[in-house]
Amino acid sequence: MKPMRLADQIIIADDHPLFRQALMLTLNAVPALQGVEWLEADTVDVLDKLLETAADADLLVLDLQIPGAHGFSTLVHVRSHFPDLPVVVVSAHEEDENIRRAMQAGACGFIPKSIDPDELRDAMVAVLEGQVWVPDPKILEQSGDDDIVARLASLTPQQHRILMMFADGMLNKQIAIDLSVSEATVKAHATAIFKKLNVRNRTQAVIAVSQLDLGQFQTN
Repeated sequence: MKPMRLADQIIIADDHPLFRQALMLTLNAVPALQGVEWLEADTVDVLDKLLETAADADLLVLDLQIPGAHGFSTLVHVRSHFPDLPVVVVSAHEEDENIRRAMQAGACGFIPKSIDPDELRDAMVAVLEGQVWVPDPKILEQSGDDDIVARLASLTPQQHRILMMFADGMLNKQIAIDLSVSEATVKAHATAIFKKLNVRNRTQAVIAVSQLDLGQFQTN
């Protein structure tokens, strides 16, 4: 008897095409995943566009370092605005604090890229079956401050997009052109962003969001 398919549509957001292909080949070997429609994104902008039409996908596989992301900010944004879309992080940054923070931000699993193919398949199946998967459950017993996660999650999609542009060093005029809005609109969004993040200006906002940068937790 053919097993019931675990998913109809899965989004892979990773900027390395070889990894995306390897992941799809590995998971296509799982009988319950054969026939899945794979949607691919190599930047945050592409992912945002995909989510406009595919927010009802069964799973988002997210690399925290996809271009346009700033650490955990994209994960927080997706979980806040697409709460019905499960997200599993697949990352080469396997430090315990990164894993804990990803789960704290709403991921349903954290799969290291160093994992062997058999364990990867088991982990992905577990997540699709509704389980939480991390390399070591003891990691989740650690405590931490998630205040910045809650504040970032309160931003609207447009506010989040503008905050990421601030973090990239773009000027209000450049942002207005890119988003096809007026500079006054950008300034109004900026005021709302500062209020939600409890900061006074653009510099403090960028410093606040940098708390979610992977570099905060990397070890030498």
